[in-house]
Amino acid sequence: MNILVTAGATREPIDPVRYLTNRSSGKMGYALANAGTTLGHRITLISGPTNLDIPPNIDFIPVETAQEMLEAVKNNIGGQDAAIFSAAVADYRPSSFSDKKIKKTADSLTLELIKNPDILGSARLQFKYDGILVGFAAETENLEINAREKLCRKACDLIVANDISQKGIGFDSDHNEVLLVYPERTRLLPMDSKERLAHTIIEAVHELRTGTG
Repeated sequence: MNILVTAGATREPIDPVRYLTNRSSGKMGYALANAGTTLGHRITLISGPTNLDIPPNIDFIPVETAQEMLEAVKNNIGGQDAAIFSAAVADYRPSSFSDKKIKKTADSLTLELIKNPDILGSARLQFKYDGILVGFAAETENLEINAREKLCRKACDLIVANDISQKGIGFDSDHNEVLLVYPERTRLLPMDSKERLAHTIIEAVHELRTGTG
């Protein structure tokens, strides 16, 4: 299969030295890219900034902002058998960018934020993508309910959901515990390394593509 993977966090600049971001390390997305190549698939990895080594034998596309990731996805999703959106894209960005460092002159500072593009939601509606579509859901409550709602709203074939309120898994960790949410069923993947979970997720995507799952 040809598989597109998005990974990491985005950075939304405020001024030349500051930006908005989140705690995503990119480890899950990079593990998916590694697992994909190990299992014989061709991987295109679109990644926000991380401290990780670029996996070998992939097509790597670095981006920084949500808008850059949207354009990269738009330009590369065609012809992909599956697209796995594991990146933690910033929901909002500053409405304006200061080309000079904002000085600390007042006791408070107000930033106006505007909504970033919905990359996962654009796949079906805007890009007319008809392959296997996989999204991620990082939740703090009502894990399955929220994941299933996202599955329907974004027209996904699968949502990989994890509870980020649990210590020792998820953001920044080498381990995770996820719930695979399909239209008609769910499957719990108990806590394991992100590398082993990635192999299981890639295999699940292959089963969806071949109709064997």
